[in-house]
Amino acid sequence: MKTLRLLAALLLGLAAARAADRPNFLIIFTDDQGYGDLGCQGSTTIHTPRLDRLASEGTRFTSFYAQIVCGPSRSALLTGRQPIRSGGWSMPAGEITVVELLKAQGYATACIGKWDVSNRAPIRERMPNAKGFDYYYGTLGGNDSGRIRMYENNEPAGETDDMGGLTQLYTDKALVFLRAQRDRPFLLYVAHTMVHSIVGASAEFRGKSRGGLYGDAVEELDFHSGRLIDALDELGLREKTLVIFTSDNGPWSNAADRLGPAHQGEIAWGSSGPLREAKGSSYEGGSRVPCIVRWPGRVPAGRVNGAIFSTLDFLPTFGRLAGYAPPADRLIEGVDQTDLLLGRSETGARDHFHYFSQNELHAVRVGPWKLFLPDRKVFYGYVKDRGTSGLELYNLEEDIGEKQNVVAAHPEVVARLLAFARAYPVPNNLPFAGIALPAPGAKGKKKG
Repeated sequence: MKTLRLLAALLLGLAAARAADRPNFLIIFTDDQGYGDLGCQGSTTIHTPRLDRLASEGTRFTSFYAQIVCGPSRSALLTGRQPIRSGGWSMPAGEITVVELLKAQGYATACIGKWDVSNRAPIRERMPNAKGFDYYYGTLGGNDSGRIRMYENNEPAGETDDMGGLTQLYTDKALVFLRAQRDRPFLLYVAHTMVHSIVGASAEFRGKSRGGLYGDAVEELDFHSGRLIDALDELGLREKTLVIFTSDNGPWSNAADRLGPAHQGEIAWGSSGPLREAKGSSYEGGSRVPCIVRWPGRVPAGRVNGAIFSTLDFLPTFGRLAGYAPPADRLIEGVDQTDLLLGRSETGARDHFHYFSQNELHAVRVGPWKLFLPDRKVFYGYVKDRGTSGLELYNLEEDIGEKQNVVAAHPEVVARLLAFARAYPVPNNLPFAGIALPAPGAKGKKKG
C-alpha cells in the first residue's frame, strides 16, 4: 500500500510538473501589415521600438507565411488547415480549432478583435464562443465602411466609427483578461483591426511618424503591444508565456489608388519591403509577413531564422507544448515546429508551402524554389501584377523579390515541383470562397 501511495504521488507530481511547464499563448495578429513595416524588418519611416525589442528578446522568422487575405488567414491559423479545407470567411461549425483543443486542456481562452470567419454575420454556431473561446469582444468582420458593429460574446455591444480608438480599446480589453487569468494557463488571441482598409490613429499618435497615417497607426500598434508585454512582466508571466506577433497578410499597397482618396490623400497602406506585390497576390508580398516569437529561456534571443514556417503550424506546435494531439479524423496541414522554435533545429519540420488564391492553387515552394503553375485564372481584382500565364520559377534564397524567372535554366526543378503541386489532395467539395454569406446554391469550383 505504501508503494502504491508513493507511485501515485510520483505520478501526480509528474503531472503537476508537466502542467506547470505548459506555456501561456499570446498571439498579436495585425491586419494588412506588410513585411517591411517594422524597424527590425528594415523600415526607415516607421518607429517600432517595442516590437524591435521583442525581436531582440526572441526569434524573428523571415520566411513566415500567413495567407493572402483576411478570412482565409484566420481559418488557417485556427485550424491548421489550408482555407481550401477550412473555409476562409466561410469556416464551417464542424472545423476544430486550436482554441477548442487548448480549452479541453484547461486553458482559459479569449479572442479580442476581428473574427472574420463567420461570413461577417452573427451565426452563433460559428462565432468565437462556439469555437472554443470563453470570452469574445470585437467585430465579426472588416472595417471597410469606416463603421463597425461590436459584439461581446454573442451579443451586440454597440457600433463605432472611431477607427483610431480601436487599438487601445482592444488592448484594454485584453489586459482585463490577462489580469483575471494570471493563475491559470491561457490563450489570448488579439486580432487587431488596424491597419486594414479605413486606417485610423488616436490623437496621441496622429502625425507623429514619418510613414504618414499608416505609419502613425503602426506606431500605435507597437505602443499597445508593448503594454501587453509589460503586463506579462508585471504579472510574473514573462517566462511562462509564448508571445507571437505576426500579420494576416501583406499590405494593401496595390490598392493605393482607392485607399488614398478614401483617406484624403494620406498614406493608408504599407510596404512589402523587398518582396514582390502585396495583399491578395500569390507573389511573396501577399502572404510572407513579419513574425516574432518570444519565450524567455526557451526560444533563443536575438536570433533571425529563415526556415519556412506558417500560421498553419500553430495548432500542432501548441499541441506538443500544451499536451494535446491534433485531430486524427481530418487532414492537418500544419506541422509541429517546436524544435524550430526552441532552437533545436535551424531548418524546422516544414520544407514546403502551397499558395492559394481562393480555391485555385497558384504556386508551390519547396526549399528555396518557388514554382508558379500555368493558366492561373482566379485573382483578387486589386492585384495588378499577375505575372505571366505560364510557368514561373524563382530561387527565393537568391531572388527574394521574384525578379528573375529561371524556368528555362532548371527543367529538373520544374518537373519536380510540378509533380509536387499535382499531388496536392484537392478536396472534392470546395468551400464558398466569398466574404458575405453565399447566395443559395453557391458552391466552390474544383480547380485542376
